[in-house]
Amino acid sequence: MKYLTKKYCDEIFTEISILDQQSKISEFQVIMHGTQQQNSFNKQLISMQFAIEELLTNPIFQNSQAVFVHCFLSDATNQQDEVSKVLSEKFSCTVSYVKQPPLDGSKLALWIQFQTDSIKGDDGMVYYEHNGYRQYFTSADCGKETTINDSSYSQTKELLENYEEKLQERGCTIENDCIRTWFFVRDVDLNYKGVVEARKENFEFNGLNNKTHYIASTGIEGCTSNPNVKVLMNTHTIKGLDKGQIKFLYAKDYLNSTYEYGVTFERGVRIDFGDRRKVYISGTASIDNKGLIVHPGDIIKQVYHMWENVAALLEEADCTFDDLMQIIVYLRDIADYQSVKHLFDKKFPSVPQIIVLAPICRPGWLVEMECIAAKAVFNASYRDL
Repeated sequence: MKYLTKKYCDEIFTEISILDQQSKISEFQVIMHGTQQQNSFNKQLISMQFAIEELLTNPIFQNSQAVFVHCFLSDATNQQDEVSKVLSEKFSCTVSYVKQPPLDGSKLALWIQFQTDSIKGDDGMVYYEHNGYRQYFTSADCGKETTINDSSYSQTKELLENYEEKLQERGCTIENDCIRTWFFVRDVDLNYKGVVEARKENFEFNGLNNKTHYIASTGIEGCTSNPNVKVLMNTHTIKGLDKGQIKFLYAKDYLNSTYEYGVTFERGVRIDFGDRRKVYISGTASIDNKGLIVHPGDIIKQVYHMWENVAALLEEADCTFDDLMQIIVYLRDIADYQSVKHLFDKKFPSVPQIIVLAPICRPGWLVEMECIAAKAVFNASYRDL
């Protein structure tokens, strides 16, 4: 893995990881942060706009295109419309906007995924295709028709049914082709239960249960500018995979199966291609193999135990922390930021990462992380990405 840092416009600190396969698809994970926290939102947005322009002209991104952008906002209600005007001009891919304040004090930050040499198309959904694999990245809520009386259960049900219908139209299913979901929940302590119930029902209907498999996922606090929207769902789908290419990760000596405490997602997923291995680790916290919170109330010890769990999942995928491409860290309490940042800076000095304010689905979990890893491998049984 290659790591770079750049500073654009003297204000936007940019972290880049690169999986560079010579004469093959190259992948990039980019996280962009503001450094002039005292500036107004408008000034920070202008700086980000110019920084994106500089980023896109960087020679390392030659022949590449953004395939997904996630925007972290400190105040979605007042910021989302203005940011979307800028990002829609710069990127033609799916862009997700979520209120999850960056805890470095900036008002917005970006996580961008790039890859080279894929053909972009649109069959009613934007996709990126290469060598027989078609990737879809989506971000959706229930839209402007949502009312304040719509529950998190009904919104999640609608989101999943709409997604299911779109997949079916493209010869895909949730069971076989969805590799990753994110559920961002307004007031997670109140509304997460509805998400869990609707997801479980949908999965059971589609043949997903504790005897088959679920989907790697993160369920976390986050909201959009629409106050009636209780749930936003992001997804990543890959059409063209064979079943043997996908392996779900459990690390059973460290973690229990999620269905044992009433939720339905996988701890992680490994996907093998002919030329590389991709690993998506779900939101992971300080939990043991009985589903109990480890080190209640102690943020430092929770971080260390969380790392043990993530390392075990990566090891099951035959990867290590050296293969990480990006990390997102979610904190429940803003007061824990400096302590957690110090730990992550020391442990992962080069990996693109961001720490945001986002309460986790169980109040006793003070910190959670998700990550993406990748490494070059040779699998003669599968096509290259």
